[in-house]
Amino acid sequence: MLFKLATYRGGRPPIAQVAGDLMLSPSQVHASLKRLERSRLIDAQTSRPLLHATEEFLIHGLKYAFPAQRGEATRGMATAHAAPPLKTLIAEGDLPPVWPDAKGDVRGVTFEPLHKAAPVAARKDPALYELLALTDAMRDGRVRERKLAEKELSARLRRLLRD
Repeated sequence: MLFKLATYRGGRPPIAQVAGDLMLSPSQVHASLKRLERSRLIDAQTSRPLLHATEEFLIHGLKYAFPAQRGEATRGMATAHAAPPLKTLIAEGDLPPVWPDAKGDVRGVTFEPLHKAAPVAARKDPALYELLALTDAMRDGRVRERKLAEKELSARLRRLLRD
């Protein structure tokens, strides 16, 4: 939700549109917005992510709040260092991490996404896909991958959230 809010230009659209974009119900979107407000990660009036709070949470709290869970080999959608934008920077070794997805075109090791609707929402929005993949690299990557992801994610958020 936080990343999708960052990708909207000109303010948050109606909750129904956000729900459709993220493949969530309007009540899930509303509840998520309230949690983000209470956590002080978004502005209560505009629903715009607050850059410094968002960066602090992603860098220091993400891997604890949303620990990575890997599983068996499956077909899916590449994530973390196996997806853009890190894919071109990191050499692939074993099976890549993938979100389980019947429409996926990569065979790899299951990497549970932040939400089960993430692969569908990411397929519809390449910018969201890259933000989520960078997040996964920060959740479970080696030190080099995490540092590259942190730098790239911060740069993208700064571009999206500058006034």
